[in-house]
Amino acid sequence: MARSPFSPSFWRSPLRGPWLTSVLGVVLLGGITVLFVTGLVSYAAYNPDLSPVNDKTPDKGILGFYLFSWPTDPHWLYRLNQGVHVTLGITLIPVLLAKLWSVVPRLFTLPPARSLAHALERLSLLLLVGGALFEFVTGVLNIQLDYIFPGSFYTLHFYGAWVFIAAFVAHVVLKMPTAWRNLRQLREEKNDLVPPSPAEPTVSRRGALWFVGGGSLLLFLTTVGQNFDGALRRTALLAPHGGDEPGSGPGGFQINKTAAYAGIREAETSEEAWRLLVEGRDGRTVRLTRADLLGMKLHSAALPIACVEGWSTSDQWWRGVRLRDLAALVGYDGDPPDVFVESLQQRGAFRKAALRSNQVADPRSLLALSVNGEDLTPDHGYPARIIVPAAPGVLNTKWVTRLTFGDL
Repeated sequence: MARSPFSPSFWRSPLRGPWLTSVLGVVLLGGITVLFVTGLVSYAAYNPDLSPVNDKTPDKGILGFYLFSWPTDPHWLYRLNQGVHVTLGITLIPVLLAKLWSVVPRLFTLPPARSLAHALERLSLLLLVGGALFEFVTGVLNIQLDYIFPGSFYTLHFYGAWVFIAAFVAHVVLKMPTAWRNLRQLREEKNDLVPPSPAEPTVSRRGALWFVGGGSLLLFLTTVGQNFDGALRRTALLAPHGGDEPGSGPGGFQINKTAAYAGIREAETSEEAWRLLVEGRDGRTVRLTRADLLGMKLHSAALPIACVEGWSTSDQWWRGVRLRDLAALVGYDGDPPDVFVESLQQRGAFRKAALRSNQVADPRSLLALSVNGEDLTPDHGYPARIIVPAAPGVLNTKWVTRLTFGDL
């Protein structure tokens, strides 16, 4: 028996072959296409071209060709997109691992390159495998709130996605005709994946597919619940925002950063100390207390919180001052412009964020003062926070201290 993985006889599993590899490849073709599209849409939701503070990939160049002004309708758009992206990504992990297992002998093929075309194919395979592992590993770490990357997750995941998808497209172009032929024919053709001296089978290939599918179903069932409230959320055992609600009362729904984590001190948010500075046209400036804001015309909006990690809440009932009314205080009586938002937050990303003019103009976009009938809790952004329909959670800035309206 061969002891070296570079020998074809080392690989003896009778499951390996073109048919199994083709089935797994077709599943990944559909799934990864959806992942890539929803990932690009998620990136666009941050409005990275609006302001340098929103742009985590300033050197993206032509890779940002598709960016557009992120809409506010439907208000659940980001919740749906990111829920699909994260849940599908987790669900595809067993399929990806099975596909890599099915083709692992090719990584040890000698000679490494028989021709220029073969060398290019091997290079695309290296980028494909490395890119897939990189994207899935960084994605899972981000979902679990383990920020152990050697840089920004947004930058790494964005560029990694483009490298991976380029290799993925090249691989599909090269292999799709063969995969389609393998799926259609009754008898499997022989190739380098079929072991020359296979071991006795312990399970059929269809049985192996059922095993992989069962693993995917298990991951789906223990992840998807983070997109819902109530009993279903308690099934999200693999999600950091699964389990019971984090508290009771009107403010008892999920958060990412607590006031303590963000470095928010009670002395800064008290009625006596906190002020909102609103700046606008021609240097106009207004300084407002929380009592001043409560004395303005208040409006309500039912909106969810949805974050890049895939978790979300159902619609919460927010009440506060419309952003466009605050813009009017500083000289923007007609169509309001963009706004630059600053927080008291001391730690973590997105202490500052920018919103587009269409988001400011939406009547549901609020500087919220209360939620579900009670004042905001410190963890939900007291004394005031941004809430905007369809925006990623990090753009719904908490502990707001300054709003600067103008073209950004």
